[in-house]
Amino acid sequence: MAPTTIAATSPADLTLATRDVADEDREIQSTVRRFADDRLRPNIAQWYNDGYFPPELAQEFGALGLLGMHLQGYGCAGASATSYGLACLELEAVDSGFRSFVSVQGSLSMFSIHAYGSEEQKQEWLPRLAAGTAIGCFGLTEPDFGSDPGSMRTHAKRDGGDWILNGQKLWITNGSRADVATVWARTEDGIRGFLVPKGTPGFETRDVKQKLSLRASIRSPSACSGAMYCGVPIITPTAVRVSASRYWARVALPDSVSVSPLTEPEMPFWSVKPRTSSPEA
Repeated sequence: MAPTTIAATSPADLTLATRDVADEDREIQSTVRRFADDRLRPNIAQWYNDGYFPPELAQEFGALGLLGMHLQGYGCAGASATSYGLACLELEAVDSGFRSFVSVQGSLSMFSIHAYGSEEQKQEWLPRLAAGTAIGCFGLTEPDFGSDPGSMRTHAKRDGGDWILNGQKLWITNGSRADVATVWARTEDGIRGFLVPKGTPGFETRDVKQKLSLRASIRSPSACSGAMYCGVPIITPTAVRVSASRYWARVALPDSVSVSPLTEPEMPFWSVKPRTSSPEA
């Protein structure tokens, strides 16, 4: 009797998890796996020990079409959610820091602009974020309550045509390298989003060092004081003044998570642009 031949299988094959995955999705997964094998795996041990994320990886991820890959238009790949998930799986298999960079850039920074920003904001930021020539971050998490909008302490108050932001953010991925930050703050009308570019007076960041995990990921605190917006990685805005260059759209963060799946609250999304001079005291 001839010996029985058993086809090589992966753990995913045993659960039939990939049975219905389309060929296009598999091809994208294979491309990311090859990149991970060639570029990431040979270097991750050293990067992990050094607590280092190579800045050039942003444009390499962009060239692969990984940044905002599930979004349509503005230089984004418009791939399926399955492709996005499989691409992140391959990055995560090497190190969480790589997946974290890609998912924060695409699903938090870029998605918030894509879904709620003005057309001007989209044209200004999304093509560069998709290419990796600009980095974005998402300032939600705070030291005392984590990522709970209902307990958020960062707040914004109108001052004439401007807004004054005060508060603190922590554990913000990409924070110190971000060219633009989506920052959430409490106002009299509820939680509102502010788009804040790097270089805004009062914007300061610092990285969280000596972490035990996500060492190849940029996590930072930032500080804001005196003239515009509050920061990210660790963010400590203190009387930061934001310009009233504003654009209206829907914002994704209501005070409560108990929102009907068929409705979305109408909230303002603000664009902050640096002043050319300091505001009057």
